[in-house]
Formats: sequence, C-alpha cells, structure tokens
Amino acid sequence: TAMILLTGATGSIGSRLLPHLLESGESVRVLVREPRKLGKHRVDVQITMGDLRQLSDPYVLRQAMRGVDTVIHLAASIRDQPPHPVEELNGLATVRLLRAAKKAGAQRFVFFSALNASAVQRTRFFRAKWLAEQAVIESELDSTIFRPSIVFDHSDPWVTMMKRLSFLPVMPVSGRGLARYQPVWAEDVARAVMNSLGKPGNQVWDLAGPETLNYNEISELICRASGRPRPLWHVPLPLVHLGLTTLYRLLGETVFATWQEAELMRVSMVSGDGSADVESLGVEPRRMADVLADP
Repeated sequence: TAMILLTGATGSIGSRLLPHLLESGESVRVLVREPRKLGKHRVDVQITMGDLRQLSDPYVLRQAMRGVDTVIHLAASIRDQPPHPVEELNGLATVRLLRAAKKAGAQRFVFFSALNASAVQRTRFFRAKWLAEQAVIESELDSTIFRPSIVFDHSDPWVTMMKRLSFLPVMPVSGRGLARYQPVWAEDVARAVMNSLGKPGNQVWDLAGPETLNYNEISELICRASGRPRPLWHVPLPLVHLGLTTLYRLLGETVFATWQEAELMRVSMVSGDGSADVESLGVEPRRMADVLADP
C-alpha cells in the first residue's frame, strides 16, 4: 500500500488527523522528535526521528521518504530556534521536503500555509510561509495547500497559555487587540484534510471557522470558558516588546512567548469567503465558544 509521510503529527492538527488516517487504513510514517508524544498511536505508525531543523540531513530525508506516495506537511515553527531562523524552518525546510518527495517518486504534497501569508507581510513567519507556498505551487507534484486562520483546540499551547493568564486579576492583551480571526477547530481541520485527499489535481483551500472575532473577543471568550471572566488590560506594544525581549535574554528558548509570537497576534487572518471552503469539503465548522464549552 502507499505510504503517507506526516510531519507535525504531535501538534494540534496532527494529533487530530493521525487517528483519522489510521482509521481509514492508511500506512503512516511520522517525522517526530519525541515519539512518546504520539501516545497510544506510536505502535501504529512507522517512525523517523527528526524535525524541521534536521531536514538538511540527506540521511533523515531518505529515511522519511522511503516508499512515500503522499506528504502531509503540518510542522511549522513560529519562532527562531537558533541557529535556525524561521525562514529556514518554514521556508527552506519545505523546499527540502518537496525536492526529496519528488526524488522519491511521491505523487502528492499537502502543505499548511497560513491565511494572508504574503511577500509583504510585516512578520517573518508569514513571509516564510508565503515563500514555501510558492515552492509548493511551482513543484511538479499534485499539491494541496491549506491556508488556515487561527486553529484552536482545548489543550493547544496557545489556548492553554490564555487559560493560565486568566488566573490573573486582568487578562493582558498586547496592543489594541483588534486583529481579526476566524478561529477553526483542529478536529474540523482534520476532517477537511481527510475529505480533500480523495480529490485529484492541485487545490487551494482557506480554512476558516464560522465567525469572525477580534483578539479581544477571543481573550474574553477563553476567560469565560475557563469560568474566570476578566477585564482586559491593553499593554502598550513598546512595553510588550521590552518585556518579552528582556525575558528572552534571561530565559532563552524556554520563554513562554517571544516578541515574534506577540507580533503574530497583530496580523488579521480572515478569508473573504468565510467558512465556504471548509463546508465544500463536507465539514460544518463549529463555533469556538461551543467547542470550548464541551469538556
């Protein structure tokens, strides 16, 4: 049978997608740094040890690509991992995977970009995603590109951090909190991906949830869902920048958020078509408040 290579299998989308792939009888190989995080599924998959930083290693690439027909590339990094900048982790790593896929005779490449990624975005993450997207479009493989808005789940790192912040007397929001999103649930994304796999040819899909919320509204929603409604405290950006860069100097890579990540929260991610693409892939996306209200 044909083999699927899945990167980012332990992330919010990957951990939802993997069970669906296995249930449908697919043979799956995962590229992971910590197989323990696969939980009970680690016995159901082939494992190649590695991550985005190691995709310059031809040995890792050969191991990962052996017999692969479809690559589903979910792994991404929203911060530099010195000495590897986000441009390498999101842009160059994708190009390396593409080349290896073509060389190994793979047919299809499924790539997760980001809504509103463009060459002129002010954040390096979005510019790197845009470059990777261009490489995927120009490759000779059948390509599927997903452009998600903010993807959330009960225990993803971002929602978890917000829930922790809701223990404070006020919920800190960097800047004015007016950037707009169409949050889409990781499970809905996983089902949309499954439904896209049967469709031939090159495709581009926007993945957006059923409602548009700004950062302030999302912050309030997560506080309420945690049972801790809080007033918002708008932290002036120069102060956020100073605070996070100072923390980074003290804590290095272990810091809970970097300025790069705070900056991402100032870029709107909305699709002009709303959730039309998700629905045309046969999924009725759920509202963030409804998902978070479920235990």
